[in-house]
Amino acid sequence: MRTDYRFPMTRSKLPTRILALIPFLATLSLSSSGVQAQSFSRENDQDRARENMLDRKVMPFSIIKRRTESAMESEASYVGVAPSPREGVYRMQFLRKDGRVIWVDVDGKTGNIVGRTK
Repeated sequence: MRTDYRFPMTRSKLPTRILALIPFLATLSLSSSGVQAQSFSRENDQDRARENMLDRKVMPFSIIKRRTESAMESEASYVGVAPSPREGVYRMQFLRKDGRVIWVDVDGKTGNIVGRTK
């Protein structure tokens, strides 16, 4: 009979590891359903924004972006857009050369900058 085993014979820890994964898997399944709900909400926002643009309640985003970029051109470069703080206002993110972020709020109807961080 062989007595030299490569691994000592111990009780398997597999059931304990599986039990430890259950809360993680439950959280993962809940968060994935949240992502679906969030994307559905974003679709509604996009539809509403398009309807407002077609009804001429707001300017097309491409024009607003171009105007804001030209106003911020010497100071910072455009990074992206964030969820708006209120209806009809676009919040845009710019990055300064020193690495600091500037948030700029732009009125969707006029294209004017209505607020910004320093």
